[in-house]
Amino acid sequence: MTRTPARPPGQPDDSRRTPRMTLGMTLWKRHGLVFAAGTVCVLVNTGGLSPLWFTGIALLAVGAAMRWTLTRRQRPTGDRPPVPMRIPVEGPWVAHNSPADKVPSHTHSHAQTYAIDLIHHPAEGPGAPPFVNLWPPARRPERYPTFGRPVLAPADGVVVATAHRMRDHWTRSSLLSFAYLYLEGFVRGLGWPCHLWGNYILLDTGDNVVAGFAHLRRGSLRVRPGDHVRAGQHLADCGNSGNSSEPHLHFQLMTTSDPATAQGIPFSWHYHLAAHEPRTGIPSNTALFTPS
Repeated sequence: MTRTPARPPGQPDDSRRTPRMTLGMTLWKRHGLVFAAGTVCVLVNTGGLSPLWFTGIALLAVGAAMRWTLTRRQRPTGDRPPVPMRIPVEGPWVAHNSPADKVPSHTHSHAQTYAIDLIHHPAEGPGAPPFVNLWPPARRPERYPTFGRPVLAPADGVVVATAHRMRDHWTRSSLLSFAYLYLEGFVRGLGWPCHLWGNYILLDTGDNVVAGFAHLRRGSLRVRPGDHVRAGQHLADCGNSGNSSEPHLHFQLMTTSDPATAQGIPFSWHYHLAAHEPRTGIPSNTALFTPS
C-alpha cells in the first residue's frame, strides 16, 4: 500500500494554508502563556481594582477564549471510519477512559477525542497497589506492574517526534495527591504538549494518521525522529511521566503530528475478553483484555 510521506512535527497537512493563517495558529497555541500572564497580574496586584487587575482579568478572558476556540477546532467531524491498528502492548491489560464508552473519551484538546489509557494486569504476581484515602499519599512508580512494560509499534511508520527527558514522578495514589493532580494538570495544560504527555513518541503511519504514545519511561526510548519502524517493534517502555496518576500507556491517533491543532481519529483493535471469541473494536472501561 502506498503511504503518504511523513511530515515534520507540527506541520499541518493542509498545504493551502497561507503564512498568515499559519502564524495565527502558532500564536493561538500560546494561549497558556496569555492565561498565565493574566494569573500573575491578578495575584501580584495589591491596589484593588487597579489597571493591573483589569489587565489581568482581560488576559484571563483572552486566554480562555483562545483555548476554547482552539479546542473547538479540534472536534472531529465524526464521519471517519476507525483505522485498524495492532494493539501496542502484549499480555493482559485493563482499558480506562475508553472511547467505547463515551466520545470524547478524554477531551477534544490535544486530539484526545478517541484516546485510551491502558494499565497492565499481570496474570501472576502482585497487582497495582490500591488507592487509599490518606496514607501513603504517593508511591514509587516501580511498584506498579505497568512500569517498564514494552510499548510496541501498532503499524509500520516513521518516527516524527519524541520527548525523553521528563522524569517519572511518584504516583498520585491517595485523595490528597489526586486533588493535587487536578491542579498540576491545569498548570501543565498551560505549557507545551510534553508537559502533559511527559515522554512521548509520535509515529506517522501514513495516510494522514499519526499514532501518539504518552507517559513513557525516561531513558527507555529506542527510536528517534526519522527512524523507520515495523509493526510490533519495541519503541519504548511504559512510565509515569507527565500528567499521570499512575504508570500507564496513553494511546491515540490524530490527523497531524501537532497535538495542539490536530484532530483525533478513531481506531479499532483485535482482542480477546477472557474466554470469549475474538472481537474487533475497542474494549470498554475496566475490561480485562489481551491482544488477539
